Amino acid sequence: MSAEILLEAKEVIAGYTPGVNILNNCSLTLHRGEIIGIIGPNGAGKSTLLKAIFGLLSVQSGSITHCGESIVGKLAHELVERGIGYVPQRDNVFPSLTIMENLEMGIYLKPTQFRERADFVENMFPRLGERRTQRAGSLSGGERQMLAMGRALMMNPEVLLLDEPSAGLSPVLQDQVFVRIREINKAGVSVVMVEQNARRCLQICSRGYVLDQGTNAYADTGDKLLHDPKVIELYLGTLAS
Repeated sequence: MSAEILLEAKEVIAGYTPGVNILNNCSLTLHRGEIIGIIGPNGAGKSTLLKAIFGLLSVQSGSITHCGESIVGKLAHELVERGIGYVPQRDNVFPSLTIMENLEMGIYLKPTQFRERADFVENMFPRLGERRTQRAGSLSGGERQMLAMGRALMMNPEVLLLDEPSAGLSPVLQDQVFVRIREINKAGVSVVMVEQNARRCLQICSRGYVLDQGTNAYADTGDKLLHDPKVIELYLGTLAS
């Protein structure tokens, strides 16, 4: 019996400016329990796909469903209530607020659950628990990324959308981020991850999608894409290793 489909995008056409589409018939399927990786060259539409899923730009045509129900046109807070979390690449923490205040912002829709969820996040990211009163603006890049993921986890999402979680981090910190993503997945959260570190991404994902010029170029298991001669020749050689 096949796993339940949590999230599905079919033949999505979308962009930032009317008449100028970044996504051209782009499709993606996320089953419960999976980590899905989205890789491809700069400008391929990877981040745009996440923003379209999370309702941050208009979908011109195609469909996006969560548990079989259309989520096209829904607002971000509605998607958070449905169990979909999103961590953007940039500006993903409130720098003037402390770590705890950032986590409080992550669960403003269900404040009575703050302590329970904060305990979960601190267990996942012990460093955050050690620095509860520190302002987010003074954290390192890796710590900010942990806080951004932690804040998204406060609402106990079943789907987490991650946009370039390892961007700008040292190799050691990148490894820590990927380890945490696997732990988040093992805790029951299904993940869709856009990544420039294509090789590392494919090593941990269940399945991967290669986007090029806003459409699907290749789709397969992470391991098969990692060892596909065409994918290696056309994409992995030009992306971060």
